[in-house]
Amino acid sequence: MENATEGTWDSLPQKLNAKIRQTLRDLRFTCMTPVQSATIPLFMSNKDIAAEAITGSGKTLAFVIPLLEILLRREGKLKKNQVGAIIITPTRELAIQINEVLSYFTKHFPQFSQILLIGGSNPVDDVKKFKEHGGNIIVATPGRLEDMFRRQADGLDLVSCVKTLDVLILDEADRLLDLGFEASINTILGFLPKQRRTGLFSATQTQELENLVRAGLRNPVRITVKEKGVADTSTQKTPTRLQNYYTICKADEKFNHLVSFLRQRKQEKHLVFFSTCACVEYYGKALETFVKNVKVMSIHGKMKHKRNRIFTEFRKLDSGILVCTDVMARGIDIAEVNWVLQFDPPSSASAFVHRCGRTARIGHHGSALVFLLPMEESYVSFLSINQKCPMQEMTELKCTVDHLPKLKTMALNDRAMFEKGMKAFVSYVQAYAKHECNLIFQVKDLDFSTLAHGFALLRMPRMPELRGKDISDFVPTCIDTDTITYKDKNREKCRQKMLQERKQKLEVEGRRKFTKNKAWSKQKDKKEKKKKIALKRKHKEGSDIDDEDVDELLRDTRLLKKRKKGKITEEELEKHLTSVGRSDKSDLSD
Repeated sequence: MENATEGTWDSLPQKLNAKIRQTLRDLRFTCMTPVQSATIPLFMSNKDIAAEAITGSGKTLAFVIPLLEILLRREGKLKKNQVGAIIITPTRELAIQINEVLSYFTKHFPQFSQILLIGGSNPVDDVKKFKEHGGNIIVATPGRLEDMFRRQADGLDLVSCVKTLDVLILDEADRLLDLGFEASINTILGFLPKQRRTGLFSATQTQELENLVRAGLRNPVRITVKEKGVADTSTQKTPTRLQNYYTICKADEKFNHLVSFLRQRKQEKHLVFFSTCACVEYYGKALETFVKNVKVMSIHGKMKHKRNRIFTEFRKLDSGILVCTDVMARGIDIAEVNWVLQFDPPSSASAFVHRCGRTARIGHHGSALVFLLPMEESYVSFLSINQKCPMQEMTELKCTVDHLPKLKTMALNDRAMFEKGMKAFVSYVQAYAKHECNLIFQVKDLDFSTLAHGFALLRMPRMPELRGKDISDFVPTCIDTDTITYKDKNREKCRQKMLQERKQKLEVEGRRKFTKNKAWSKQKDKKEKKKKIALKRKHKEGSDIDDEDVDELLRDTRLLKKRKKGKITEEELEKHLTSVGRSDKSDLSD
C-alpha cells in the first residue's frame, strides 16, 4: 500500500514526452497532484494500479498521461482499426469529459485516433465511425462498449481489433459496480487480452471492487491518496478547501429559500441536486420562471439524446444553474462551480460526499449547502461521524417572499406543470422510503400536508403511502383538476380525443352492464332455459336419461331444497318421493 505526495513533472523518474509536457503547460498544470505523482511512474514502469483517491484529486491525468506514454513507446505503429487503449467510465457525461481532456493531448499526436462510445447516439453510426476513422483509443460506457463487441452483423469485429490492447482503465470503478455494470464489465474483460496494463481508479473501496481487482488486475500496486494538511489524514473524504454548510427549514419553506439563495448569486455557477428525475423535471421548470436572467438547465438519467448536449453546453457557461440528479455526482469536472446545493439529501452518505466534490476541485475553493427538514437534523452528526464530513449551519439564509402561490398558478395554467408536480411528489416519497440512513429518514415521520404544500400541489395524488395518514391540514384547490388544459395545443387536442374515446368506451360498458343486470326472475328463467338446452343436447348425443327422468330429477331437487329450508316436513318429503306415479314408473322400469 503506497501513500501519495505532490511533486513536479520534472521529478518523474521517466521523462515525459515533450509534447505532453507542452500540453500540461498550456493547461496550466504546473505540479502533480498526489494521485498523479504516485500513479504515473508506476504505470509507466508497467505495473497494474488500484488507486483510491478522494473526489477532485486529478485522477483523469493520472491515467491519461501514462496511457499515452505507453502507446508512444510500443513497438510498431497501430493501424486505424487496432485498439491500443480502452477507458471505461460509468456515465456518458464523465466519458465526454475524459474524451475532451484526452483530445487536448492527442491533437499533438495525429498517429492516434480516438473514439467516444456512449449511449444517446445510434450504435450503427458508431460502427460506421469506427470503420471509417478508427479508434486506437476508446472512451466508453460499459453498456455501449459491450454492445459494440456484439456488432458482427454490422461488419465490426471488435474482438479482433482489441488483440493489440496495451492499456485498460476502469475509472470510478466503485460507481461502475454501484450502477449494476458488473456483468457488462466481466463480459468485456473476457474479450480483452490478458497481457495488458490495467488501472483501476475509485473514490471508495468495497468488497465488490476487491473482487474486480482480483479478476482484472495482476499483482496490482495499491495506492491511497490522503488529503494534505488535515490532522486525521487517513479518514478525510472531502477536499480541505470545501466549505460545507447545512440549513434547517420546513418542507413548505425549502423552495422559497432555494429561490432566494439563487437570486442573490446570479453571477455564480450552481449545481442543484434533487433525489429523482421527476423532481428535476418539475423544479427545473419552476426555477426557469422564478430566477430570471440566468441560464437554467436540467439533466437526469432518463434523458436520451439532449443529455449530452446539455452537459457540454453547461460546461462552457461562466454562470448558470444546472438542476440534476446523482448522474452528475461522480467524477464530473465542471470549471469553477461555486456552489453545490443539495435540495434533497441523497439516498446514500457516500453520494453526499461525491455531490460536494463537484466544487473545490484540484486546489480550488468551493462551497456546498444541504437543505434539511427539522426531523433530519441528526443527519449532520451522522455525516460527521460516518463520512468524516464536518458541516456548519448557515443561519443567515432568510426568505420573506412566498413563491408557492405563483407555482400553484403555473400548475393551474398548464396541465403539464400540474402533472410534473404530482409525479415529483410521488417519486420524492418513494425515494425517501429507500434512503440508506432509514433511522433518520423515515416516511412515517413526514408531514404529508406540509410536504404537499411545499410542492405546491393542487390536490393529493392517489398513492398507497398516504393510507392511514393524517392529511386533514392540506386544503385542495376548489377547481376540478380534470378541467386544467395543456398549454401545448397539440397535446391538449390529443388529451381531448383520448377523453372522448374513454367516454364512449364507458358508455358501451355501461350498456353491457345494464343488460346483465336484469330482474332476478328473468335471470332465473334464462338459467333454467340454458339448463334445459344442455340436457336436451346431451339426450340427442345418446344419453340414457329421457325427458321424464330430467323432470323427475328437477322435482326431487326442488323438494330437497324445500325440506332444507323447513318449508315441508320429513313425512311430506317422504310422501312426495314415494308417490303412486313414481311407483308405477319404477315398476315399468323393472
